[in-house]
Amino acid sequence: MFKLFSNQNENSPSQPKRGRVVSLMNQKGGVGKTTMAYNLLHALHAEGHKVLGIDMDPQFNFSLLFGIQNPQKSIHHLLVNSIRELRALHSDALLSEVIVTNERGIDMIPAGQELSGFELTVAGINAPRQLILKKFIEKNNLLDHYDYIVIDGPPTLGLLVVNILCACDGVLFPFIPDAFSEQGLQNIHDVLMDIEDMGIVQSPKILGYIPNLFEGRRKKSREDFESIKNRFSDAHIFEPFNNRAHLAKSVASRKSVFDYEAQDFRQLQGQFRDMVESVENQLRQ
Repeated sequence: MFKLFSNQNENSPSQPKRGRVVSLMNQKGGVGKTTMAYNLLHALHAEGHKVLGIDMDPQFNFSLLFGIQNPQKSIHHLLVNSIRELRALHSDALLSEVIVTNERGIDMIPAGQELSGFELTVAGINAPRQLILKKFIEKNNLLDHYDYIVIDGPPTLGLLVVNILCACDGVLFPFIPDAFSEQGLQNIHDVLMDIEDMGIVQSPKILGYIPNLFEGRRKKSREDFESIKNRFSDAHIFEPFNNRAHLAKSVASRKSVFDYEAQDFRQLQGQFRDMVESVENQLRQ
């Protein structure tokens, strides 16, 4: 197995891991999950952290925000290469060549459409299929090199989602206050319960819920928001992200809110900084 980063503490098993893995999940699409992951990654970087993004969505929008289109090698190839039983399918993809670094110094492992066939590719292996991503991160010592790894997951249920949840320390749930998002959140919660029942890894901590595209002047939005708050009272509810043109503008330009100095972006920057502070505090506990 190729290792990009040497582990200087391999002889000290008691040494605590340095990095933490955070994922953003919701079975419901269109809730701003990728937008939140992209800006969280930049917010962590703005606070001085060494960060890595991993795109685990076959739609690869996280990668597109980094300006990465149709990469020849992606996370799919790296994961397949990490499985000994699939030696016949191994490619010449090296982690050092797959990682892309943007102008701010933020690293990204992109996804591609081939990731949609991941579940079928690994269907016949004997190794625990739920732990492929976790073991990939461990074998390459990524948690010794990065303070935070932020994973954008697909808006589905299945093996990719299980792999992400088994690999991460904490999970954030972006949602739009409506009945469809509420059901999507419940479905992801059911997967978390399944992981806990399996007992092969510690279930990730629920770091909070991120209300997005919230229209507080609409009665139905307020009612749906209250319903979700009451149903999922197990974690922090972040300040709602209103239906802001500024957030849409930054995404359309493939920029984070931290790329803008205008006063209009200060509130959004503050919200993501608050999110970083909350994530850091919770993962220290």
